[in-house]
Amino acid sequence: MHCMRLGVLDIGSNSAQLQVVDVRPGAPPLPAHSVKSPTLLGEEITPDGSVSPEGVERVTVAVAEAVDAAHRLGVDQLYPFATSAVRDATNRDEIIDRIQRTVGIRPQFLAGEEEARLTYLAAHRWYGWSVGRLLLLDIGGGSMEIALGRDADPELALSLPVGAGRLTRAFLHHDPPKRAEVRALRRYVSDTLGEVVDRLRWESMPRRIVATSKTFKQLARLAGAPPQREGPFVRRELTIEDVQRWIPRLAGMSAAQRGRLRGVSRPRAKQILAGAVVAHVTMSALGVQRLRICPWALREGIMLQHLESTSDTNVRLPLQPLVRMPEAPAATVTRLRDNPVG
Repeated sequence: MHCMRLGVLDIGSNSAQLQVVDVRPGAPPLPAHSVKSPTLLGEEITPDGSVSPEGVERVTVAVAEAVDAAHRLGVDQLYPFATSAVRDATNRDEIIDRIQRTVGIRPQFLAGEEEARLTYLAAHRWYGWSVGRLLLLDIGGGSMEIALGRDADPELALSLPVGAGRLTRAFLHHDPPKRAEVRALRRYVSDTLGEVVDRLRWESMPRRIVATSKTFKQLARLAGAPPQREGPFVRRELTIEDVQRWIPRLAGMSAAQRGRLRGVSRPRAKQILAGAVVAHVTMSALGVQRLRICPWALREGIMLQHLESTSDTNVRLPLQPLVRMPEAPAATVTRLRDNPVG
C-alpha cells in the first residue's frame, strides 16, 4: 500500500512546530519526526494588535527552519497553517506575504470553529465510537476551543478569545501578578463563558470529558501525571482540585520560578497561570470534576481529515438495490415454506 510522508506545520504563538507522519489509510497518524522552532509571538504583540517587526522576523525564521527540515526529512506534502496569534494580528497579511516571499510557502488560516472541529475529530478518533457523547476543551495561546458531540462531526464547535497568552498580556501586568489582576482575569473569563455555559448545560451530560493543548498537559504534569517521554498511551488525568490547588502557588511565583517547575517549559511559564485560571473557571462552570488528557489534537485532526479525503480502497462490496417483486414478500415466504424444493 502506498505510503505518503505528510507534514503539518503549526505556526503558533510560542513556536512553529512541524509534525511529520508516514500516512496510510487505516493507520493512526503517529509522528515519525517532530521539529520545533521558537516564535514567541506573545512577547511581540504591540498595543495596536500588530506583531512587531522583530516578531515578524522571528516567525519567518522559524517557518524557514521548519520548511528546511521538511525538505531534509523527505516530506511529500506540507500543510502549513497559522493559529490565532497570526490570524488575529492586524498586520497578518504582511506576515504571510513575508513568509511567502522568503520561504516559498503561504500558510493558511483556520477559523477558530474549524480548529475546534478538527481537534474534536482527533479526540473522537483516539477514544473510538464507544466513548459516546464527548466534550472537548482546548486552551491555546489566543483562544479556547470547545466542541461537543457524539459522532465524528461535533454538534457544537466554538472558539472563545480566552487564550492563555492573550489574557496574560491583557490582565497580568506584574511578575508575579497582583491579586487584583488575577481577580479581574477570573471575572472576565467567567463573563465570556456565560452564554456558552448556558448552551452546554442545555445539552445532555457527556460520557467523556477530554482536554488537549499544552496548557492542560502542563497542568496535569504539575499534578503528578506521567511525563511525555512515557508515550501517548499512558493514562493522564486532571481534577478540578488539582487546578484549584496550583493557581495560588503559580500566582505567587515569578515567570522564571514557574519555568523551573516540572513539565512547564520556559516559553510558556509566563502564561501558565492564565491558562490555569481559564481551566478552573471552565471546569467549575460546567461542573467538571475530572477530565482526561487526550494526546491527539489539531495537527492529528488535520492529518485524519486528509486521510479521509484521499483514501481509496480496492475493496468493493457487491451491494445490490432492494427491488420489490410483484408478489408480496410474506406470501413468497409462506409459499416456499409450504412447498420446499427437494
